[in-house]
Amino acid sequence: MNEKLLSIVDQFATSGVVAEIKPLGEGLINDTLLVKTAQTEAPNYVLQRVNTNVFPDVEMLMNNIRAVTGHIRQKLAARGESDIDRKVLTFVPLKNNPGKLYTVVDGEPWRLMVFINDAITKQAVNPESSEAAGEAFGDFQAMLADIPVPLGETIKDFHNMEFRLQQLKEVIAVDPAGRVASVQPIIDELMGYADEMTAAERLGREGKLPKRICHCDTKVNNMMFDKNDKVLCVIDLDTVMPNFIFSDYGDFLRTAANFTAEDDPDLSKVGFNMEIFKAFTRGYLRSAKSFLTPLEIEMLPYAATLFPYMQAVRFLWDYISGDKYWKCKYPEHNLDRVKNQLALFKSAYALKDEMARFIAEQ
Repeated sequence: MNEKLLSIVDQFATSGVVAEIKPLGEGLINDTLLVKTAQTEAPNYVLQRVNTNVFPDVEMLMNNIRAVTGHIRQKLAARGESDIDRKVLTFVPLKNNPGKLYTVVDGEPWRLMVFINDAITKQAVNPESSEAAGEAFGDFQAMLADIPVPLGETIKDFHNMEFRLQQLKEVIAVDPAGRVASVQPIIDELMGYADEMTAAERLGREGKLPKRICHCDTKVNNMMFDKNDKVLCVIDLDTVMPNFIFSDYGDFLRTAANFTAEDDPDLSKVGFNMEIFKAFTRGYLRSAKSFLTPLEIEMLPYAATLFPYMQAVRFLWDYISGDKYWKCKYPEHNLDRVKNQLALFKSAYALKDEMARFIAEQ
């Protein structure tokens, strides 16, 4: 067994003797390992190395997570929920410093959480799982709507549309890869919607839209299900931070409600799936309507259009930059992503009135 990993686990206040440490899952950001214990009565654990290229301020990140998991635990207890340890992630403190939830070894931060037994994640998106996701992420926001601790922004300006457009304008001015002329029609089309798509930031400054605590990575595989297909809890809490609620609503629909993958070059396959939209919205409003303002609810169709638009802008920024951010499998990969997301945006944009009618009926 890896002695370094054993010594890292030994710094945490665990139960049982470690029997095995092996890779777990297919996460793209952090290194994740399953720590199995020899005793049946002792829990197993999940050991993670935090990627500081993505999350440079680990102290802020873990303070956010402590506040969020603690507040959710209190809410679940107040509801009279049973089996709370399966319904919120439990991070293990250090043996010699119970106030700290991570250690640093050779310059790398590590954390440990309790493994939730008999729980699975899902990859497939269908109306049933979309409705479950909507309800779970809406409930997650609802439980955190009154969190008394101010949280930090773990990825600065992550879903800030004004910032993303400014990034694009700056790289257009420099044109480092000599690609601007070839994509000028796409630039013009995107910029034509810029004023409309930055409405959230303006309304925020005017005090009409509040920042709330959002998950900011609302994929269906960021929830754990029990063996009866019931959602246990929301996981992957690194991006939990203040944002407009559109982040959680729109980001899920951007991937889940596209009829095809975000990089499919066949634009005839791209389109906004209203069946998935309705299922997710039903679940989301069931749990989130209790705290949302009328303006937030009214702007949900805007959120559904905002995220494919934002992603088109980000992919175009990377294409013009010379493909520095996203991995590309072929020279025009990012450009195909741009065209795909622009097509999805236009499909969703054409359905805004239909979306608004459905939301009004909920």
